[in-house]
Amino acid sequence: AAKLLPLVPSSGAIAIDASSTMLRLVNVLDGARDLTVITNGQQTFLALQGKPGISPVLTGGSLDPRTDSLVGPVALRSAETFLLSHVFVSAAAVDPVLGPSEAAIEDAEVKRVLATRAATVVLAADHTKLDHRALAVDFGWDAVDVLVTDLPPEHQALDAYRGLAEVR
Repeated sequence: AAKLLPLVPSSGAIAIDASSTMLRLVNVLDGARDLTVITNGQQTFLALQGKPGISPVLTGGSLDPRTDSLVGPVALRSAETFLLSHVFVSAAAVDPVLGPSEAAIEDAEVKRVLATRAATVVLAADHTKLDHRALAVDFGWDAVDVLVTDLPPEHQALDAYRGLAEVR
């Protein structure tokens, strides 16, 4: 969360996914002036309530109990309506060839749509998710601008990801 915080703008529109990683980010988020935050996570939405300068927006949709995220046609249509400066997403797994992937196809679909609506895609993953694959690909490396991990940027485990995205 600390490494992600400087990437969050103080105004505009961003999206933050329903992951526990992003929930940590939202819990430390402050200093916003006029920031709209779109999310498909109920817990994320609730954590944003009452934060000064932040207007949270919940995508709606059907609750997926596996991921605790809102998915399905309503979430997808909602996600398609926004133009975002940034989208902050995590992944169940991150492969240096295929990119980020999820355990649930429906969750991957929502993240894919949000990524198409954002000028900057920030992918956050702890090192245990690197060099793994899950069931459904979110999007390819061509969509990812910044990869943020819990490792120091110069760590050799990140060598396979250099050149695919900015590594932090």
